[in-house]
Amino acid sequence: MDYDVARHVGAVTREVRACERNGKAARAVIAGRRFDTGIEDAWDALTSAERIPRWLLPVSGDLRLGGRYQLEGNAGGTIMECAPPRRLGVSWEYGGGTSWVTVTLDEEADGSTRLQLEHVALIDPQFEGFWEQFGPGAVGVGWDLMLLGLASHLEDGRGKPPEGDLAWLASANGKAYVGASSEAWRVAAIAFGTDPAAAKGAADRTTAAYTAGA
Repeated sequence: MDYDVARHVGAVTREVRACERNGKAARAVIAGRRFDTGIEDAWDALTSAERIPRWLLPVSGDLRLGGRYQLEGNAGGTIMECAPPRRLGVSWEYGGGTSWVTVTLDEEADGSTRLQLEHVALIDPQFEGFWEQFGPGAVGVGWDLMLLGLASHLEDGRGKPPEGDLAWLASANGKAYVGASSEAWRVAAIAFGTDPAAAKGAADRTTAAYTAGA
């Protein structure tokens, strides 16, 4: 089943910011989307060990404040903030590095829920090289895929997360989604101040990385 690429990519707001973490220079990649469901249901989808695999990845661990989690084949870390039903913060430990992800939920006047996800990484030589090569889309496209999976789960109960669906990623629809997401993060990078030519090169490399072998 294909996704409406224009609708889903267009539903996400994207921003790149300079910030600090633990008194050190950092960069934040921020994505937001509105979901047509109540805040309690959105929170349950984000935090339920039974529901997370339906839109993201299988998860194990002690899913409570101070506990550790592990996403199958991906990141793990510690649950650092848990304020139901509005705020969840975790460390994001992957590939030998640690960054931080915070998710905030806000209830809209019409009963829908607005989600904002902020992924913060410290600036160091390894980060700078990775950023120059791939830009914000390196993590941004992954979060767009997560938001696509969450939207599909909340809208129609679809239980196959797009990021883990290799057949879909290899399809024309999957490649179109990744390409459109990467392009949207290119625009966000330029708005942040990245040179347009550098932003395009990074976006092209990000798209190739996500569709490699597809």
